[in-house]
Order: sequence, then C-alpha cells, then structure tokens
Amino acid sequence: MAEARPVRNPDLAALGPRLPKPNRERLIEKGLVEITATRPAITLDLTDRGWKTCAALIGAEAPERASGPGKALYTVLSALRRYFDRADLAPADVFTALDDEVDVEGQVRAAYVRLAARAGGWVDLVRLRAELPDVTKSELDDALTQMQRKPGVSLIPEENQKTLTDEDHAAAVEIGNRARHLIAIES
Repeated sequence: MAEARPVRNPDLAALGPRLPKPNRERLIEKGLVEITATRPAITLDLTDRGWKTCAALIGAEAPERASGPGKALYTVLSALRRYFDRADLAPADVFTALDDEVDVEGQVRAAYVRLAARAGGWVDLVRLRAELPDVTKSELDDALTQMQRKPGVSLIPEENQKTLTDEDHAAAVEIGNRARHLIAIES
C-alpha cells in the first residue's frame, strides 16, 4: 500500500519483511494481491480488496499477541486514522506512487541491498544492471548520475582497468568524463 504500485517480490525485502511463497499464496487466495510473472522475479500488486483491508488496519486495535514494536506501529496507525478522518482523506489520497526518477532510484537502492555483502560494500554495475532488467541503460545512467551527488552514494572507476571486460565497459556510467564501474551506498 505504501508504494502504491506493483512491486517485484525481491524488492519487498528492502521495503519490509520477505514474503515467502506460502504467505503469498494465502494473500492470493484471500484476493488481497495479484501476481504477475515477469523474469527474473514475480510482481505483486494490491487488489481493491487488498487496499480495503489495509485501510481497515489503519486505526484498528493492536492484536493481543503484538509485541512492543507491533503495538507502537498500531499506535502510529491510530494517529494516522485520526488525521485521515479529520482531513476527510482516504489512504489512496496519501499513499501514491513516486515519480519515475525517484522510482528508479528506489529500484537501484533495493537492488543494491540484495547484491551488496554489507552496507557500503562495492557492487559492480554489471551485476546491478542485470538485477534491473526493466530499467533502460539511459534511465539507470540518469538515476546513478543524480544519486552520486547525494550523501552516502559513491560511484568509482575500477582501480585495475586491465581486469575490465567488454561487459564492464558497457555497464559503466560516464560521470565527469570518467567511466564509473562500482557503486557503494551507505545504509
């Protein structure tokens, strides 16, 4: 709901808890999500019924088995419900999809989390591009160029240029007349 767009299953891990197959199938059976099979991953989208169910959780009582963090979340959701009611808003008025440029950045960040051994670890752009098959080279180059200006994002050339393959050269992004081959994102 918070993304207000279809989300690839691997990207869910960067947004919150993983959604293993048995849990996905339960959500499908209840009519809460729809699945689209795209290679290399499936894409999940909330149905109208899923939106209604999420909306009902905003302001609902915390389940008895909820722990401290869970209870805190329900407290925040209750405050959000009061705001929605006062402002005469529906969740769809607040939870909207990000524009394409920000969305590509979000996809890059989610892919980085999947690929990096740790926050701040180096990931080569060949692997990053392979992880984002639906993003064009131009879109990804633009997003990476914008991201490298932000704190905590570094794009650097491969130090040992002799090790670069044709694939590495093709995957590189040119920033300031220098080909960059590696990305690191601090948490």
